[in-house]
Amino acid sequence: MESPFRPDVLRYKAALVTGGGSGIGFEIATQLARHGAQVALMGRRREVLDKAVAALRSEGLRAVGFDGDVRKQEDAARVLAATVEHFSKLDILVNGAAGNFLASPEDLKPKGFRTVLDIDTVGTYTMCYEAMKYLKKGGPGRGPSSGGLIINISATLHYTAAWYQIHVSAAKAGVDSITRSLALEWGADYDIRVNGIAPGPIQDTPGMRKLAPEEMSKGRREMTPLFKLGEKWDIAMAALYLASDAGKYVNGATIIVDGGLWLSRPRHIPKEEVKALSKVVEKKVRTSGVGVPSSKL
Repeated sequence: MESPFRPDVLRYKAALVTGGGSGIGFEIATQLARHGAQVALMGRRREVLDKAVAALRSEGLRAVGFDGDVRKQEDAARVLAATVEHFSKLDILVNGAAGNFLASPEDLKPKGFRTVLDIDTVGTYTMCYEAMKYLKKGGPGRGPSSGGLIINISATLHYTAAWYQIHVSAAKAGVDSITRSLALEWGADYDIRVNGIAPGPIQDTPGMRKLAPEEMSKGRREMTPLFKLGEKWDIAMAALYLASDAGKYVNGATIIVDGGLWLSRPRHIPKEEVKALSKVVEKKVRTSGVGVPSSKL
């Protein structure tokens, strides 16, 4: 699908994407690069990073990969410093690294719960913390009045509740809180915009293969108001909007990109049955006179 953005909309920008070696993170990195940015990918698996960087460079895009674990502050500091050394500045940080699996609360040990929070919530904060000195106005390669952008990848699970996702729901609720708090404080003090993107079910991603394998996905599309799964491209376009001048006045927002799924509820009564029942109920009311205006009696 053709992008609605100009190919040079992010020209001269430098971005770092955690979890950028695969899935949504890789698509975001790809689209940032295709629209003019130079991108660094961060991930734990060197072979995955090398493959991702090679794919980007094969398109003539400017990309580099740094292995590191967002749970380790020393890794966060090292990768950010290496990114700035490589590109001379940092304009965009995308926190896409995440962990997830299905588990009932009674089967989920605190260690497993903590692991997801360490990656998603603490990892997001650690990257933000270490990136602040590069993203703030007046930072390396930056002017005295213009700060950078942080995009935190979240979810919608915690807006209500989700089966077998208590760990991720807690983690992403924390991510959303981080987004709002940093948008308030760092927006005011350092001109850093901080926003989030909450994807719904996105096809052809490691997350969907873990959480909704083919053996259990039948009927999933029928649950989505738009009657289709999202694409990685959809999430990347939201990131491009936030990173471009079109999103320059957006701060502290988490954009939901899920086709309306989080709003959906089971349709317990078919539409035609509702119409028929409405006629029956209306006829009963008119016959009994209950609730009918006196002028109609």
